[in-house]
Amino acid sequence: MDFNSEAERSGRVRRKSRTLLSNGLLQVVFRYLHSRNYKVMKNSVGIIGMGWVGASVAISILQKGVCRELLLNDINQNIAEGEAMDLNHGTSFFPSAEIRASSIAEMKNCDAIVVTAGKGGSEGQSRLELLNDNLEIAESISEDLKGFKGILIIVANPVDVLTYFYQKFTGLPKNRVIGTGTFLDSARLREIIGNKLNLEPKAIHAQVVGEHGDSSVVLWSKATIGGIAIREWDGWKTEYEKEIEDEVRSAAQEIIKRKGATNHAIGLVTATLLKWILRGERRVVTLSMVQEKESPFGLIALSLPVVISDAGIDKVLTMNTDQKEEELLLESAHILRQAIKEGERETF
Repeated sequence: MDFNSEAERSGRVRRKSRTLLSNGLLQVVFRYLHSRNYKVMKNSVGIIGMGWVGASVAISILQKGVCRELLLNDINQNIAEGEAMDLNHGTSFFPSAEIRASSIAEMKNCDAIVVTAGKGGSEGQSRLELLNDNLEIAESISEDLKGFKGILIIVANPVDVLTYFYQKFTGLPKNRVIGTGTFLDSARLREIIGNKLNLEPKAIHAQVVGEHGDSSVVLWSKATIGGIAIREWDGWKTEYEKEIEDEVRSAAQEIIKRKGATNHAIGLVTATLLKWILRGERRVVTLSMVQEKESPFGLIALSLPVVISDAGIDKVLTMNTDQKEEELLLESAHILRQAIKEGERETF
């Protein structure tokens, strides 16, 4: 008996069996993912502006495995190149991705582009006070983005007003120009409530809408914990609401006062949003977009609860707020409308 030949045949059989088993398992996995309507992760994301926020967005994207290609751009090419080099040195510690410095023109084939470029806020300065400087930057970037067909995520402040102008300047559909808006405010709200009640923030369902700024509105009438209205929660006090609202609105200023900028939380917010969009996960979040003309907030950008998909914003949800919240939201919309008018006087 030829033991060597027999061993070779047995080895081939085992290898073939493993291959068939592996292929079979893959088919089962693919069928399951298809049945759950999961999308294969798309490949390319660009970031314009590699300051504090851009760098935090980049590392958060990479750690979450959001894309296979990450393109970095900054008005200072050396900064973009340096960040790409630094991030590439960490590729052993996050899912594989190609990371490189890029021109904005090279980003036109990206699935999504994040804009963080702009002047950052200083201590005591409101987000709306940044408008004039950052509007000029937005106009320049938008010109370079002509022909882009993907999802445009606006992070730079004032995010609502800039979302309006980026949509106007680029001509992209309204649902594909998305401001991070009050997504971060809502996360801050849940964290602060969690601290107050000694609960995990993920257990709290509460939202901030309107401007990402001083006129933001907390929807206390809709806030719940485990299906229980927060105002009915044991130990909840009415005076908590004003205290928490003030803490949410002043959160960025308190951080800027101590370290000069806010960057990590917005980096995580942006990466999470990108992950959900590129995977086609139909999540409900508060985001800023230009509202339809027929809306009470017509033709301005502000944050409302929306359903997202791989096409961008799929649907703006109708809210049944109480009268006080509705009045505050209309006031927030008025403030943003005035800021937009001011911006239009500056650019036209």
